[in-house]
Amino acid sequence: MAVKPEELVIIQELSQRIVDAQRAIHILDLIKWDEHVKKDFFRHKAQQLPNVNEQFYQKRPLPFDVQKKIEEFRIILRDTQSSCGQYSPITRLIKRQCDEYIRAVQMLAARGTPAFSEIAMELYGSPNDAFYPGGPRLSELGAVLFDVLTALDVQLQSDADLKRHTPETAQQFLQTSLSQFFSQHQGKVTVMISDGMLADASAGADNIKLSQDVMFSDRDLKYLEVHEGWVHVGTTLNGALQPYCFFLSKGSPSCSVTQEGLAVLTEVISFSSYPGRMRKITNRVIALDKVTQGANFLDVYRYFMDCGLPEEDSYNNSVRIFRGSTPTGGPFTKDLSYAKGFLLIYNFIRFAISQHRIDAIPLLFTGKLVLDDLPLLRELRDEGILTPPVYLPPQFRDLSGLSAWMSFSLFLNKFDLNEIQKNFRFLLV
Repeated sequence: MAVKPEELVIIQELSQRIVDAQRAIHILDLIKWDEHVKKDFFRHKAQQLPNVNEQFYQKRPLPFDVQKKIEEFRIILRDTQSSCGQYSPITRLIKRQCDEYIRAVQMLAARGTPAFSEIAMELYGSPNDAFYPGGPRLSELGAVLFDVLTALDVQLQSDADLKRHTPETAQQFLQTSLSQFFSQHQGKVTVMISDGMLADASAGADNIKLSQDVMFSDRDLKYLEVHEGWVHVGTTLNGALQPYCFFLSKGSPSCSVTQEGLAVLTEVISFSSYPGRMRKITNRVIALDKVTQGANFLDVYRYFMDCGLPEEDSYNNSVRIFRGSTPTGGPFTKDLSYAKGFLLIYNFIRFAISQHRIDAIPLLFTGKLVLDDLPLLRELRDEGILTPPVYLPPQFRDLSGLSAWMSFSLFLNKFDLNEIQKNFRFLLV
C-alpha cells in the first residue's frame, strides 16, 4: 500500500523534532575531564588518584533541564504513536531512539555516582556480556588475543609504523583521499586539527578532527580514512540524505556498537588494520574488565604502562574508561563497542549470507542504527519510506568478495583448532 503524502510529511516533522531534541546531548563533551585534572595527576608523579568526584561534575552543569528534556522525548513518542500508530515500523524505530535518549539524559544526570556506570553498561554493554547462553564473554577476548597480538605487533613492525606524519600532513592526506571518496555524490567532508582530544581522531557530522598532539604513521592514516571517513562520516551522511527518516543521521548511545563494529570490520576486510591497532582495542576490554573487578584509576593507569604505552597515552586511555564516573567508581563502557560491535556485525553478516539475504547487509550503512532496527528498516524500505545508502565502502558496494570469504568461513568454523594444530605443529619447529 502506497504511503500517503501527508503521512510522509508527518514523518519528516517527527524526524526534525528528534534531531532538534538530541542536539544538546553531547555525551563525550559532558563527561570529559579538564586539562587541570591531568596536570594535577602528573604533578603528583602519577601516585595519587585524580581529584574527580560528584561535585566535579555538578560544577559543570548540563546544557539542558533534565526533566524537560526527558518530557520532550516522551511527547515526541506520544505524538508518533498518535500519528503513525502504536505498532507501525516508524513508531517502533522512533520509540527505540526516544527511550535511549531518555536513558542517556538520566545517565548524564547521574555523573559521578554509581548509577552513571550502571546506565552506561545498559547502553553500551558490560565485559561480562555473553553472546548466547553458555557462550564466550567479552572479557575473554583480551585474554585470548593479548599474547598473539603483542607478539605480532613486535614481529610486524616496519617503516609503516613510524609516527612521521604531523597533524598538518595527516590532515592534507585525509582531506585529499576523503574528498575523492565522497565526491562520487557531491558529498563534502572537512578534516581539521583540534586540541584537547583524548582520541587521536574523531568523526563529526561532516568532518573529522585530528588531535594536534599526535603524530601519525602510514598505517594510522590508512585506518583513519576507512574507520572515521568511510564508515562514521559515511553513515552520518547516508542518514542525513534520507528524505523522511533523516533522524538516522543522529545516533543514540547503543548505535555506537553497530558503528564501531562496522568500522573495525571494514578496517579488517580492507586490510587497513594491523595488530597494534587491534591490541589497543583488546587492551581496553581488559582494562574495563579490571574495573568491573574493583580496579581503580591508578590500577588501570599502571596496567597501560605495563603494556608499553607512554605516560600520557596511559593517562588518556585510563580517562576514557573512568570519564563520567570517578577514579574509584564503575566504568564508562563505550570502549567495549569496538570489540562487541565487531563480533556482532561479523556474525550477523555470516548469518545473512548463509540465509541468502545479502540484501540486508547494505542496510547497516543506512545511518546510525542498532542491529535490532534492521527488520523495521527493511519494512520502511519496502514501503518506499527509506532510500538505499549512498556512500558504501568498496567492499560493501560489491558484495561478491565479502560473500565468498564469509561463505568459506561458515565451513572453516567447523574445524577444531586444537586438532588442526596437532597436524601443523611440526611445520613450525
